[in-house]
Amino acid sequence: MRPTLSVILLTTLIGAGQGLFLALYSVQLYALFHLLPAPDARAFYAAGSLLALLLLAAGLTASFFHLGHPERAWRAATQWRTSWLSREVIVLPALMGSVCLFGAAHWIDWRPALASLPSGALVDVTLLLGALATVLTFALFLCSAMIYACLPFLREWHSPLTVLNFILLGGASGFTLATAFAVQAAPPLVGFLAGWALIITGLGLAARLWSLIRNYRLRPRSTIQTAIGVKHPKVVQKSQGAMGGSFNTREFFHGASPSTMRSVLWGFPLLAFALPAALVSVGLASDLPAAFVAAFATQFVGLLGERWFFFAQAHHPQNLYYQSIS
Repeated sequence: MRPTLSVILLTTLIGAGQGLFLALYSVQLYALFHLLPAPDARAFYAAGSLLALLLLAAGLTASFFHLGHPERAWRAATQWRTSWLSREVIVLPALMGSVCLFGAAHWIDWRPALASLPSGALVDVTLLLGALATVLTFALFLCSAMIYACLPFLREWHSPLTVLNFILLGGASGFTLATAFAVQAAPPLVGFLAGWALIITGLGLAARLWSLIRNYRLRPRSTIQTAIGVKHPKVVQKSQGAMGGSFNTREFFHGASPSTMRSVLWGFPLLAFALPAALVSVGLASDLPAAFVAAFATQFVGLLGERWFFFAQAHHPQNLYYQSIS
């Protein structure tokens, strides 16, 4: 498949925003049970929610560049009963609204108590808003991933690993960003967030390698011989029946050389997983704030490469016919 920059930016930006919000809410839950010091609400929760909201909005904006008629974008939500894309279009604004309310409640310190736990801890409205946003966050991960995982003819995508990777890669980038953010907003939380960033990055690497190994072992279900019903072992296609390219040859094949594919394949695990983990570890060991910023920047570039490869690796069955051009 041909990777599209707008979709690559959409999935990576909203993934980082989703992961960042999960980091913020995780801190609030830990602080509720006195497992972490409570950070300043405005500096950490409100400002962090604003940053997450900006990432979500940037991803949404990027998606409009993929549309032939952006003025008709509202129609994408009308098929929510059958389309994962329509569900994503609905869930993303809902998540943005809930994150906005979560951050605004912390900013104005609107925290009326709703209940109390046996330990004496008070459950306030921000916890309820955070819980709603958390449900929507995972719903958005599911919707975004299932747009691709629901397609049985694209076997590289048609796997539960697609959903798992969207969750883990978004979580990894979000927690790495939260670590860099906490250096200024809540220094006592840096160790906690960095630890989870390392754990989720490691899990993301394991899951992504698993999917790469699975995809490498896939074998085509159809060949030229089975397509035309001729069993001769040396059937060769000489022409696609047209003089030049077409929509099919442009949209369903990436057009990159084998050397480019190999470079991206070996490059994105290094940039998205190995180097960020090393930089986070350096930041923890040396108390160097710039290392955490470099870790997120490096990881985000690596995830752009990972998402490019995710799209490019998928083999559309129609390329069996168009292989003489593709």
